[in-house]
Amino acid sequence: MSDILVIGTVALDTIETPFGRVEKALGGSAAYSSFAASFFANPAVISVVGHDFPEEYMGLLKKRGIDLGGVQISDKTFHWEGFYEYDMNEAKTKKTELNSLAGFKIKVPEKHKDVKYAFLGNIDPDLQLDALSQLKNPEFVVLDTMNFWISSKKDSLLKAIGMANVLLLNDGEARQLFKTASLVKAANDALKLGPGAVIIKKGEHGALLFTKEKHFSAPSYPLENIKDPTGCGDSFGGGFIGYLAKTGNLNEANFRKAIIYGSVLASYNAEDFSLNRLKSITMDDIEKRYNEFRDIREF
Repeated sequence: MSDILVIGTVALDTIETPFGRVEKALGGSAAYSSFAASFFANPAVISVVGHDFPEEYMGLLKKRGIDLGGVQISDKTFHWEGFYEYDMNEAKTKKTELNSLAGFKIKVPEKHKDVKYAFLGNIDPDLQLDALSQLKNPEFVVLDTMNFWISSKKDSLLKAIGMANVLLLNDGEARQLFKTASLVKAANDALKLGPGAVIIKKGEHGALLFTKEKHFSAPSYPLENIKDPTGCGDSFGGGFIGYLAKTGNLNEANFRKAIIYGSVLASYNAEDFSLNRLKSITMDDIEKRYNEFRDIREF
């Protein structure tokens, strides 16, 4: 039985970085986050792909125990093409083909409506709201977003944020959404909307956790080899909610541990294109790097 429901995109990505290029590789917020979560829990995915979606990609996700029964098949798969220069914190989009995503409607299978943990990937906030309306009584909801939705659907996004337990966004998005240069002010404004915690991702500079009482600064992992940061934020989110679902402990101290596990998954993800690195690691690798993170923060 699945204990995390992941709602987001499953995509084909064409990506070029200074260190290589891939054509129509497996990508999308739901693919990365569910794969990362699968190291700790049993995720199920709600998404849509096209008839052109490779069976080998379906097989890779199924092999991790990810329930794909909620993945609809229609038309062609969502395709994103972009590139990075040496500043790996910013992707530049060359082409976006929505394809089947353009008419996508959320349909939560009956067997998933009682799920306690939900991860809302960075899709249209109206779809996030629709997904929440179909869940009976989720105990813990993590919501991710992106600059496009902040610009185009801010009202719906603010409403969705008010229904989440944790808001997940990067530093640029936090500043954009709350129109401030201060991440502390942005986090405090976000907390006023309803979430119990806000996590602000800072790419290669770590992540910040804010609650009403405390804040925590997570370090980054000093990577020597970075090939492609695509999906790192989604891998972070999946690792975060996956660890919390595994432990069943939703206090602030456990959030800190979950953030480090999320950071571990994100750091591995950056070492290769698509899910190539994540599919080669083990829990021993994850625990080893988790302990390295602990050592980095000790003083």
